Amino acid sequence: MGLKILLVDDEQEFVETLSERLQMRDMDSHAVFDGKTALAQVQSHPPQVLIIDLKMPGMDGIQVLQQVKQTHPFIQVIVLTGHGSEKDRKTCMDLGAYAYFQKPVDIDQLNTAIRQSHEKTLTDPRDSMGFGRPVDKGFYQP
Repeated sequence: MGLKILLVDDEQEFVETLSERLQMRDMDSHAVFDGKTALAQVQSHPPQVLIIDLKMPGMDGIQVLQQVKQTHPFIQVIVLTGHGSEKDRKTCMDLGAYAYFQKPVDIDQLNTAIRQSHEKTLTDPRDSMGFGRPVDKGFYQP
């Protein structure tokens, strides 16, 4: 099975289509539609890469990014937004996001960023004990 990707975006049709396109590229993607559900998924079934939108009702993407980096620092986070600013990009990168994209994104460019972010995790010497690595359980199982 491919990389485990959790997509978080309140634009349901967009995120489901993106999930299907990533699955066609051998990624095990799953979509949720709000930050609170995303954090619950991260706790119960940590992905290897998290792709989040910034503007969502309730908890926004920056809040999700902050909490994920506090609890699971080795999960790579890619921000994909249609409403971000340069200030938002800087904030996200300072908080530990791997990449920041504006919608619409080229799927090949996103695919490359996902794979490179995962490779970064695998080669990070701070993760020699496997902390932050996802545990295979739950919805990601075939």
